[in-house]
Amino acid sequence: MSAIVISGKDVANRMRSELKDKVSKFIEEKNIVPNLAVILVGENPASVSYVTGKQKGCEQTNMKSTMIRMPIETTEQDLLNAVKKLNNDETVHGILVQLPLPKHINENKIIDTISVEKDVDGFSPINVGKMVLNEDCFLPCTPAGIIKLIKETNIDMTGKHAVIIGRSNIVGKPVTHLLLRENATVTVCHSRTKNLSEFTRNADILVAAIGKAKFVTKDMIKPGAVVIDVGVNRVDSKLYGDVDYENVLDVASYITPVPGGVGPMTITMLLENTFEACKRMIK
Repeated sequence: MSAIVISGKDVANRMRSELKDKVSKFIEEKNIVPNLAVILVGENPASVSYVTGKQKGCEQTNMKSTMIRMPIETTEQDLLNAVKKLNNDETVHGILVQLPLPKHINENKIIDTISVEKDVDGFSPINVGKMVLNEDCFLPCTPAGIIKLIKETNIDMTGKHAVIIGRSNIVGKPVTHLLLRENATVTVCHSRTKNLSEFTRNADILVAAIGKAKFVTKDMIKPGAVVIDVGVNRVDSKLYGDVDYENVLDVASYITPVPGGVGPMTITMLLENTFEACKRMIK
């Protein structure tokens, strides 16, 4: 039996269509256009691609996108000043600084400077703290998108064993907390985990976010598991996930593809957060 493919692209398109209707109605009633400001430092091709996707997402949902491009030699102070200016701009509702930043700039310092009310990436220490405490906050976009995709399977996460491969601040750690919110039992594995397969073969839900192409093989999967592949690895100009997709299809019950899985959901959750930030600001 072949796994059912969870198309993040289809789910994202449906969500964006619904969001467009809500935004259009909001603009009509309030005469305010939700505005996402994106700062891009340098010309990293992957970053340029991500930023373009965010601009396109704003267009699709009738939101405004304010793009600020800064040269790679931009100083940390100049970037901090740009963020502070956006913090004080009442027409801007969400702020995103595209990562990674050049090595001479302290990423944490920049993220800490973004206003909590405009931190639509959900990366600020205050939003992260609120997420851990299960308080209302902007959830980080990729982890929130992962939970949405798991919910598309209609499988109740309560009591299920979820295993995450990867402990990054962007995916691994936050998705751990979001899975706990759904009452899953969570195991976090990483590069130092011994006998990794022993953990993954017991997973009802497996989230692969390790950054190694085709790392998760068929023999590592429990038959009938839900497999969420967060990896985006470029090999010989082709994109591969962290999961050996073609072989795992025979074992899993549900699986996300790469591309077209988690990626489209990340931007969609960002758009949802921006709209929510706008609504909160006018209150």
